[in-house]
Amino acid sequence: MSKVAAFGEVMMRLQVPGYETLERSSRLDYSFSGSGVNVAAALARYGHTGYIITTLPDTPVGDAALAYLRKLGIDTDYVNRGGKQLGMYFLENGFGVRPGRVTYSDRLGSSFNTSPPESYEAAVIASHIEVLHLCGITLAMNDNVRLQMKQLAAEVKGAGGKVVFDCNYRPTLWGDDGYAKARPHYEDLLELADIAMMNEKDAEYILGIQVGEYDRITQLKQAIPEVARRFRLQTVAGTHREINGDNTHSLTGYIYSGETFRFSRKLTFSVHDRIGAGDAFASAIIHGELKGDALQHTVDRAAAAAMLAHTVAGDTALFTESEVSRVMTDHIGDVER
Repeated sequence: MSKVAAFGEVMMRLQVPGYETLERSSRLDYSFSGSGVNVAAALARYGHTGYIITTLPDTPVGDAALAYLRKLGIDTDYVNRGGKQLGMYFLENGFGVRPGRVTYSDRLGSSFNTSPPESYEAAVIASHIEVLHLCGITLAMNDNVRLQMKQLAAEVKGAGGKVVFDCNYRPTLWGDDGYAKARPHYEDLLELADIAMMNEKDAEYILGIQVGEYDRITQLKQAIPEVARRFRLQTVAGTHREINGDNTHSLTGYIYSGETFRFSRKLTFSVHDRIGAGDAFASAIIHGELKGDALQHTVDRAAAAAMLAHTVAGDTALFTESEVSRVMTDHIGDVER
């Protein structure tokens, strides 16, 4: 199995119980999460060594976050301590026509986002890991973090490792004229990436690739091969989501590699908590690529993992490969006795 490191912020998730709103509730449940946390933990469950590269405050809250990471099975050798605070966000679950809502609290002032450029020994880290995972949410933070991401990616690439970049574009983080601001940074990281997580909308709006007035699958089949050629990507993968009138969601995964597309079947399911499902999909894609599994098997497993991630509370889905395999052919479960 491989050594995989994810670079990203660890955040405190403060969730309103059930389907209440912040205005009406008087309680919050807390946990620690982040895209890098989710990916490192999921890959650890698949049998790899999962590291997180981050900075936590040297406070009791930072201590609690560190203990939580270790409980998830994440290796914390590349966790720095410093700064004054942990990023936080408040989560309100959506229901029916009311969407879920995430509200950040001074995220830019967190220990991670204010850590000095030289905080991470990129060359040392690159010499010890085989895969680096990077996320577009982290890319949106500030120029200092963007520099750290690019330095780590360049070192890992130079050492012969693989770089995974999940586009994860968030308009609210980039602000006005966000696509124009984001494009050069996305292009820089895609140039260094081997595996990318994206769909046709990312290709169109971030990279400016013309997709025409067609259905989404046709647009995908036009845009993704062009992205793969332009940036010499080994693999590109992603999902399409539909939200149905009965509050269920439908998910279809795709993977493109070797000039070949493979699609999962459409999975329809009830949703308990959707935050982190994209990270579950990405983790299963990375796992399949590292194992050298067939494309169809990899995308089927990734879609099943994403579906399972919707069934548990919290951002981090902790399932073994055998647990995911059990729902790949039949996702109507009964009590296991």
